[in-house]
Formats: sequence, structure tokens, C-alpha cells
Amino acid sequence: MTISARRKGKDGELEIAEFLRERGFPHARRGQQFSGLGDSPDVVGVPGVHIEVKRVEKGNLYDWMAQAKRDAKAGNIPVVMHRRSRQEWVAILPLDEFLKMVRAVEGRLW
Repeated sequence: MTISARRKGKDGELEIAEFLRERGFPHARRGQQFSGLGDSPDVVGVPGVHIEVKRVEKGNLYDWMAQAKRDAKAGNIPVVMHRRSRQEWVAILPLDEFLKMVRAVEGRLW
């Protein structure tokens, strides 16, 4: 990985942490910088969610999701947050997890 790619990754993690803090997750911060472990989330501070951040122009979302699933602790929802240049952030998660969230919002937990 080049220095500029590492910098872009770090900047993306800082961007997501700030985005989350501004939206009610005051403890959101970069994860890797504190733990130093390869399987730690890129951003921590959202309980029950393992966040991988991808700030790249191209990539394979299935590879990214496989990484998030592999690294997530048991019971945590794997989520990939991705943004290309000049685009909005998107969150990618397994469809079953999305449906659980929708049902929770509707008050129909299963």
C-alpha cells in the first residue's frame, strides 16, 4: 500500500468518525490507532457494529464485506462504509441485518 493510499484510508476513517459524532455517536473514533491490531474495526463507537471504512475509487464490495465479517466479534453487525471522491458515504451490510433493523424500527423484533 502506498503512502497516499494509507493517507486516504486514514482520512476516510477520520471523516466517518466525525460524521458519526455529528449524528449522535459522541465516542466514535478511529479504532486501529488505539488497538494496533489488524482485525480491529476502522472506526469504533457504534455499539454492536463492526465498521470497515473504504475510501477508494474502485474495489470489490464482496471482498470488503468478507473482511468485515471475518474481523467482527461475535454478535456485531459487519458494516462497510464506502465513499468515492466527490460522492456521498454509503453503508453496506448483509441484507438479513438490514431487515432486522427495519423490523426493529417498525417495532417487530424477531
